[in-house]
Amino acid sequence: MSNICLSILYTFIKIICFMNWKRYIVTLFCLIFGYFTTLAQTFDVNQENSIPFFQKADSLNKKRFIPSAAFSAISYTGFSIGLYNAWYRNFEQEPFHFFDDRNEWKNMDKYGHFYTAYFQGVLVYKGAKWTGLSEDKSILTGFLLGTLFQSTIEVMDGFSSKWGFSKADIAMNFAGSGAFVVQQKFWGEQRVTFKLSNIPRPYPSNKINSEDGLSTSSLEKRANALYGSSFPEKFLKDYNSQVYWMCIDIKKFIPSTSYPKWLNLAIGYSGGNLYGGFDNTWMEGDALFDVNEMYPRYSRFLIAPDINLSSIRTNNYFINGVLDVFDIFHIPMPAIEYNTLGEFKFHFVI
Repeated sequence: MSNICLSILYTFIKIICFMNWKRYIVTLFCLIFGYFTTLAQTFDVNQENSIPFFQKADSLNKKRFIPSAAFSAISYTGFSIGLYNAWYRNFEQEPFHFFDDRNEWKNMDKYGHFYTAYFQGVLVYKGAKWTGLSEDKSILTGFLLGTLFQSTIEVMDGFSSKWGFSKADIAMNFAGSGAFVVQQKFWGEQRVTFKLSNIPRPYPSNKINSEDGLSTSSLEKRANALYGSSFPEKFLKDYNSQVYWMCIDIKKFIPSTSYPKWLNLAIGYSGGNLYGGFDNTWMEGDALFDVNEMYPRYSRFLIAPDINLSSIRTNNYFINGVLDVFDIFHIPMPAIEYNTLGEFKFHFVI
């Protein structure tokens, strides 16, 4: 396993220095397949395969492992090619370069990288356990694949003129995967989970004048240009309504208490009045709009209860799996907010 890790690290360094995104995809496809091939050497040919489909296997199960390995490699390749064609090919490309985006979007993008790497690691780990991989190999698989999936986006950014390779993003990718690994390795479970919630919000449609007074726009128009107008777009991209949550499982820390195991304590972070990456100015054609004074940017800190779906177990393995998958989202709940404008607020649901 150590040789595999060193190979991946060496390949990643080569990619950053020399490769374009297409070679990156091919190389990592081979690495993923090679990694699973190495694991396949531990197959027990006499194992029993007739277990319920949604039940975890007790030992490595060939009927599950081989399709899962193929699915992982193919889905990674398909996702990468699809992402490039749907997004990156629409922007000008240039040689690989770096981009310092620290503090952009009040660091909401950084929390997004942490969160995504974390839940990808957790879900891949659970999938690996389903195939019957050992605990240590499942943890390693979750860490490697969760990190690699996220790193692909960073490499594509590195070849895009509009963005660049962000060291801060990569650091948060590793931090998110690391948060999964450390807990699983030392506690054997996830006592602190990370989740996302987003209740799309309406934006004001009142007119805003440009700096020269010759043009008008609105926050609604600006938000639609930035975050999209459909629900899926807003859910994934709207930093003003997204909240990233750190959910603490009180029962796991204090098992002797009568505290309900399905109720977590959630601490959230979000941004407000974000109408640009670093400030609230933008261009529409030749017109410059500046709303920094009217709508100052701020950070929001929240505390709320959280429903721990993964703690709810039934006799149905399929339902348990569905609960585990949806536990990456924070169910909207009442919350108390304090923000950097000095305001305290109560939200009925957020």
